[in-house]
Amino acid sequence: MREGQAMALIVFYEKPGCMNNTRQKQLLAKSGHDVVALDIRAQGWSPDTLRPFFDGLPVAQWFNRAAPRVKSGAVVPEAIGADEALAEMCMDPLLIRRPLMESSGRRMAGFDEAAVDAWLGLAPAPEPLSETCPRSDGICSVPGR
Repeated sequence: MREGQAMALIVFYEKPGCMNNTRQKQLLAKSGHDVVALDIRAQGWSPDTLRPFFDGLPVAQWFNRAAPRVKSGAVVPEAIGADEALAEMCMDPLLIRRPLMESSGRRMAGFDEAAVDAWLGLAPAPEPLSETCPRSDGICSVPGR
């Protein structure tokens, strides 16, 4: 976090057990922010509640590339329109690029470190955080969960 930047309360929508989301939350907490983590799958999303997280992003970047339906080719992010994408994501929240974050009325999808740092301020990370699941099967979880 940069000098003079205030601590933020961040609502962090994640898939519990995801290793990347865990590291991202730890970096936010280390940076002095309060993080309220919620299960992205349990939110009862609607197109109206989901759409603001994607402002400024092309539709293809709204998707979690490790989602089973994306990996299998059942959903092709580059070939889908915004309304259809939102409808699919509301029915299958695993399609949503994670994390979704909300703080002080602003929303963001994904964890682009430079963008998060510019928005909220981050302590230097020992190594860059990945936004994609490190597991080849796309089931990003902590052992035992």
